[in-house]
Amino acid sequence: MDPVIAIKALIMGVVEGLTEFLPISSTGHLILAGSLLDFTGDKVKVFEIVIQAGAMLAVVWEYRARIASVATGMFTDAGARRFILNLLIAFLPAAILGLIFGGLIKKALFAPVPVALAFIIGGFVILWAERRHRDSPQVRVESVDDMTPLDALKIGLAQAFALIPGTSRSGATIIGGLLFGLSRRAATEFSFFLAIPTLLGATVYSLWKDRALLSVADLPVFGVGTVAAFVSAFVCVRWLLRYISTHDFSVFAWYRIAFGILVLLTSWSGLVVWSE
Repeated sequence: MDPVIAIKALIMGVVEGLTEFLPISSTGHLILAGSLLDFTGDKVKVFEIVIQAGAMLAVVWEYRARIASVATGMFTDAGARRFILNLLIAFLPAAILGLIFGGLIKKALFAPVPVALAFIIGGFVILWAERRHRDSPQVRVESVDDMTPLDALKIGLAQAFALIPGTSRSGATIIGGLLFGLSRRAATEFSFFLAIPTLLGATVYSLWKDRALLSVADLPVFGVGTVAAFVSAFVCVRWLLRYISTHDFSVFAWYRIAFGILVLLTSWSGLVVWSE
């Protein structure tokens, strides 16, 4: 394995893990990081999707006791069946729309400038949602276990907006959850759980669809990225759960706006030549 490629894969894995569960868009950061590292191309697009499985495994490990309880109780416990049903309902909108429009979105929007614009717009949406949440906090759902199928459907529709790169899957689901009456912790944890079928489905589909691009020689590079994503995501998930107990998401909104403006300015001035 080329050491330079390995280092690039490591950096991309860390970027994926640190951004997947924060409302700042992992896909957007991977597109920008890949452009800066000159790590681009069709095979890299597959790599960017596959390493999300590493971040997903961090959630599986963090919530392994809960997941095991749901798995063993799915045929005997009504709460476990409701939890699985809610995840399935929330997963379907993005899965269906992704299958229909995924190719078009990749061609039109997987580029630095559209991502930067999505960063900025998403930042203002988060600020608006947080202000609305502060002015009229109407929490109906304190825990993930209290969610109804309708709550799950609403969050699933919110997640579908994350098909636009730069929007943020976690941001769409968490902020959507707050707007729909979930507590901050319930919205965050459901976003974590929803990542499991969403990221696993995206990984399997991408590997199958683009299998002709890949070979056994790619395994070490994909392995480095996946392991890096797992470790950094595990650290990030633990930190985020502590953070939300005393903070809102406004700091991420301002980060998105500032970062998006920086990308646009460097692109406009020619200071950074962002590759498509």
